[in-house]
Amino acid sequence: MIVLEHSPHQEQFIRAVFENAHYCLVIVDDRGYIIYLNESYCRFLGVKREEAVGKHVTDVIENTRMHIVVQTGKEEIADLQYIRGNYMIANRIPVWSEGKVIGAIGIVLYRDTQEWMKMNSHIKSLLLEVEQYRKRQKKSHGAIYSLHDIIAISPQMIELKNKVKRIAAGNASVLITGESGTGKELFAHSIHQLSERSGKPFVTVNCAAIPEHLMESELFGYEPGAFTGARKEGKIGKFQIADGGTIFLDEIGDMPLSAQVKILRVLQDGEIQPVGAVKPRKVDVRVIAATNQPLEELVREKRFREDLFYRIHVIRLHIPPLRERKEDIRALTMFFLHKISERTGKRVVDVEDSVMERFQEYRWPGNVRELENVVEAAVHLTNREIITLEDLPEHLLIEPVRLEEHGNLKEILERTERQAIELALHKAKGDKLKAAKILGIGKSTLYEKLKKHGL
Repeated sequence: MIVLEHSPHQEQFIRAVFENAHYCLVIVDDRGYIIYLNESYCRFLGVKREEAVGKHVTDVIENTRMHIVVQTGKEEIADLQYIRGNYMIANRIPVWSEGKVIGAIGIVLYRDTQEWMKMNSHIKSLLLEVEQYRKRQKKSHGAIYSLHDIIAISPQMIELKNKVKRIAAGNASVLITGESGTGKELFAHSIHQLSERSGKPFVTVNCAAIPEHLMESELFGYEPGAFTGARKEGKIGKFQIADGGTIFLDEIGDMPLSAQVKILRVLQDGEIQPVGAVKPRKVDVRVIAATNQPLEELVREKRFREDLFYRIHVIRLHIPPLRERKEDIRALTMFFLHKISERTGKRVVDVEDSVMERFQEYRWPGNVRELENVVEAAVHLTNREIITLEDLPEHLLIEPVRLEEHGNLKEILERTERQAIELALHKAKGDKLKAAKILGIGKSTLYEKLKKHGL
């Protein structure tokens, strides 16, 4: 143990550890704001320390997770971090005091430029190999996503991911519910990947995309000459392909009643009967179903079999819409920004605070899928490294008013006025005179309102 309290060289030791070391070091407070950034990190990021200190860490370091470590209180050791076009290795450690997290220390490791470049090239090579392996896995087994692909920091989603870990090992049927675009398929893939069936096929069936008259033959196959127009060699159904593995019945609420009877037999007896077959055949398949429809209502309306509902409803996962887990919006935005920028070759590293505010206000009816599409459109439209309001699709700039969410009439009018001014400025590309004309008000009136709304 080294004690420095009484050492005359205490300052030199601290400077050697923090400033002259061959690694990058950052310290943030309990809200994720930078309180210290060593010189190595400043040089690497191309920023001045006095400009970085006091800013939120996400505004200075791309793809950082320091703010997440502060929120979770969990350390992250030897994690890959993509910074300025290259991969680094990062350690992030929360700092506790009296039972509370008061900040976090982050260290990005490399000893010298040449070694770092070799490491970076090696990592890229390994990642390419992993990607090729995943593609081969998709071709042979079907499942390519895992829990790692579900980007979330909200308590609801963390609990869901933990629940997946608990239920994956079993064979019980799982029903995944949630609005369109919330990521139901990712959870289905993750359950399969974590199960003992992961080496066997994962087969996806979109029940809404198969015509009713073909549903039975698609799911269970048919014998040679079973009907006019059938292949002479017959056809293997989805359940036979999935034998030993998992079948994912997406949009099961759209499945016709005739097919529901056959699905029930698979779940009860583990048997299927291809069209035209005399005897049933045994299959070992785990069923995961998903829907964005209220199956309970469909049961009451006799549009979905009650006995099948209870068979697939052994375990239920409900994925909340994005508007109910707004903590995830920034994490998802930065993830999509990195992924799309890397794919397109454009260097777009962040979004303006005003953009993130709008993302937080917007209701996201298309959920995570819509957010990804918006980020992709903005990356293509921008000619800067940071996305601004001007880069967003127009429908994001004004959102319909909802009385139950936005309070009294005065608050609604003020919010609507602010949105109208922002949209006019967006259309006028910042020209206030043009914006005033669009709004049909005088320039002086516009300036008063800009001041009033802090724009």
